[in-house]
Amino acid sequence: MLSTEQIAFYHEHGYLHMPAVFTVDETAQLQEDLDWMIKTWANVGVGWTGPWRKQIMDLETEAKSKLIAMHDLHFYAQSWMKGLTKASIAESMSQLLSSESEAANGGAPVEMHHSTMHVKPCQTGHPFPMHQDHAFYGHADNRFIDALVHLDDTEHANGEIRFIDGSHKLGYLEHITSFVNDAGEKEVCTPHLDQNVYRLEDTVAVPAKAGDLVIFNINTIHGSYTNTTENMRRLVRAGYRHPDNTQTFGQSCGRPSLMLKGRRARAEDQLLFGIEGPTNAAGNSAHDAFGVKM
Repeated sequence: MLSTEQIAFYHEHGYLHMPAVFTVDETAQLQEDLDWMIKTWANVGVGWTGPWRKQIMDLETEAKSKLIAMHDLHFYAQSWMKGLTKASIAESMSQLLSSESEAANGGAPVEMHHSTMHVKPCQTGHPFPMHQDHAFYGHADNRFIDALVHLDDTEHANGEIRFIDGSHKLGYLEHITSFVNDAGEKEVCTPHLDQNVYRLEDTVAVPAKAGDLVIFNINTIHGSYTNTTENMRRLVRAGYRHPDNTQTFGQSCGRPSLMLKGRRARAEDQLLFGIEGPTNAAGNSAHDAFGVKM
């Protein structure tokens, strides 16, 4: 359970470092299975695109920069299913997602939304420009918490997570999603904020140890530097939300996930979750943001 001070820190600053959430043995199993997924399932590519790359990387690093990634690790290894659904994590998320009335009645319900691998390879591991995660999986409100499972100790040299303190209070900001390339053509790119306005230099670094969680609000602005070390920097992001917080677009939109605490309330005219999407009693399907009849 989080302390009153920890809860207050999260709501004031938009992030929180939670040490030793996983035991040494749990962390070792997560590491082993992550390494197996990297070899067996994960994608290796150039990562995020956009003009920001040349703003925060020199030309040589930019040309070599790679990212190892995949979604929903809990569908591939038991250790990750058990780890991301730990009762202690669910209780902590419930505390942070609760309204006053919910806190007085056992805490908010909690749904796990997704998990995503973010591994920076050695030496030129992909940096991340300043952004909010809302740009990738938009929701109606900010009752959504991202949690970074650390499988390696992080520091400046390997690109620890960095936040603009209190930036979640700004709400969602419009992101850059296209730019004019050197050929004068419009090119679509990965959502990011203006790096001259929201700068990595102005962020608070939050280094952590293997087995720790670093959590943050869906609207907290964050980014990270390049991994310049000889070893991978292995992180996994898991998303936890209040099930009443309707998703509006992006990753995993319209897909129900695991209830970790409490019950999923039913909205007016909300359909059952069927095999191929939400269905009504007659077996007719509808596909909107979260199963509400269109």
